[in-house]
Amino acid sequence: MKRSAGIALVLLLAVLLGALREFFFLNLNYAIDHLANHRAYSFAHSSFQAAVQGMTLRDLVLLKWVAAATFILAMFGLTLRMAHLLFGGHRYRNSIALLTAGIAGLALLLHLGSAVHPALDLVSVKLLHLLQYPGMLLFLWMASMLRKPANQG
Repeated sequence: MKRSAGIALVLLLAVLLGALREFFFLNLNYAIDHLANHRAYSFAHSSFQAAVQGMTLRDLVLLKWVAAATFILAMFGLTLRMAHLLFGGHRYRNSIALLTAGIAGLALLLHLGSAVHPALDLVSVKLLHLLQYPGMLLFLWMASMLRKPANQG
């Protein structure tokens, strides 16, 4: 596969995965809200309601955490693939892994700090969203454009 076709494929997969994530979490949050707040109606899509029928609030929250980890791992894999396509080899694999783990760790610390300052929880969620959407992958793609061409020494 040509390099440009591989890059396009990774970007397409990342955008499609991001759209799937948005649909899934939007409906999962509606289902959680329905059970947590004892609402008469759920605003989740009917097919999603059918899929989670009979699940408890605890089950839905667990599903949310498992799905978040799954989407983070999927985007991490796509980011590693993009790095391989952009730069050749796997020389940035450890840096990308450390950055991903660092952002996740910072999100955890901010979440824990939200007990003292509640606004930190929103920042924590935004950092986790960065890892679940193609954000890291797009930063990597843009960073590749900063490289000097080989003939400019």
